[in-house]
Amino acid sequence: MPAVGDVLIHDYDAVRLPDDAEGRRIFLDERGAEFTVAVTSGRFGVGTELMHALPNLQAVINFGVGYDTTDVDQAAERGIGVSNTPDVLNDCVADTAIALYVDVLRRISAADRYVRRGEWEAKGNYPLATKASGKRVGILGLGRIGKVIARRLEGFDCTIAYHNRRPVEGVAYEYVDSLVELARRSDVLVVAAAGGPASQKLVDAEVLAALGPEDYLVNIARGTVVDEAALVDALTEGRLAGAGLDVFEDEPRVPAQLLEMENVVVLPHLGSGTHETRADMAALTLANLRRFLSEGTLETPVK
Repeated sequence: MPAVGDVLIHDYDAVRLPDDAEGRRIFLDERGAEFTVAVTSGRFGVGTELMHALPNLQAVINFGVGYDTTDVDQAAERGIGVSNTPDVLNDCVADTAIALYVDVLRRISAADRYVRRGEWEAKGNYPLATKASGKRVGILGLGRIGKVIARRLEGFDCTIAYHNRRPVEGVAYEYVDSLVELARRSDVLVVAAAGGPASQKLVDAEVLAALGPEDYLVNIARGTVVDEAALVDALTEGRLAGAGLDVFEDEPRVPAQLLEMENVVVLPHLGSGTHETRADMAALTLANLRRFLSEGTLETPVK
């Protein structure tokens, strides 16, 4: 975010890591030992190789709630603190999930394109869509964001169940200990699980098959949580009714097949993309930095 970058440069004399691989290698060879703090975002993180190249690193300050691109295991081994920006983006990411949910079931974006192409006048009324209210919704990952999504879906009179590594205390939603079984019971599966190696391709071909040809997938988590090739196959072969996707395996690249499907809504990873939320994320990122530099602790550590 430019506003954060400006503060880092002007107030902290920060140095930007070169973008090109060769320039980065030379820079890190010459200066990597100088730096004790890295400020990054969920898209880039501080991966294994970069962390090794920063031998005196003490903290990774992350703009965003996701930190799966940072080597947290190495950070823990070396005593490097890692922070993120939780809670401040819950509402907007949940709103994006609901927008995708309504859009893909009611075919809002597709109907908009139908009108813009002049087909309403030329061909008549748009085909019927699927009712969004009263559905059985399974949520993969009932964490901070998953809980907010669930509350919003209550307003649609949906029946909500969820799958986590373990049951969540203090919620009335049904816990299902098998993701395949959750998918089998759901009309819509909403993916809100954290990214990282433990959740990679959790939503695989078996889970998608359990959803079935009249059911939908919504993903606002990380593209890596879904087996994208299996998803494309299921949609292409009519084994899934549609998908609403804000995230992809190899962003910003999106499989060409998805772009051609009228029953798929694709967004450019804008879950938290509002002026208000990004300002709150920026403030929390800088608060983590200030606290670490002054006290050696973090406002919102992830471990």
